[in-house]
Amino acid sequence: MTTTTARSFDVGASTDVPERGRLVVAIDAGARTVTVGVFRFRGRLFAYENVCAHQGGPACQGRIVSRVRERLDAEQGSLGTVFDEDTMHIVCPWHGFEYDVTTGRHPGRPDYALRPVAVAEEGGRVRVTL
Repeated sequence: MTTTTARSFDVGASTDVPERGRLVVAIDAGARTVTVGVFRFRGRLFAYENVCAHQGGPACQGRIVSRVRERLDAEQGSLGTVFDEDTMHIVCPWHGFEYDVTTGRHPGRPDYALRPVAVAEEGGRVRVTL
């Protein structure tokens, strides 16, 4: 019988993850090295394994952008696109797959999602649990 015990890792100072920013770290978790992306949006931290659900690319290292929405008139005609500052996405650099930073899910394909990692701030430090 194999048991796995979760371990907490200090990955940096709270100031290393600014609002709408990120910190990507490789963590030696014993039997494997795990790369994790930590993001801050609206004062909260979110963390994911740095593996795109599409084809395994380094999703957490891609661009950080606001969600693009199409504006429609009363007849549902396009008025062009706008950035929605209320939704932050990370974009995998391999094929452009986008993920909502607060859920880890692709906005159009919720079956595609990043693997979440538990994250917390303690005493001005960021800790993740694997």
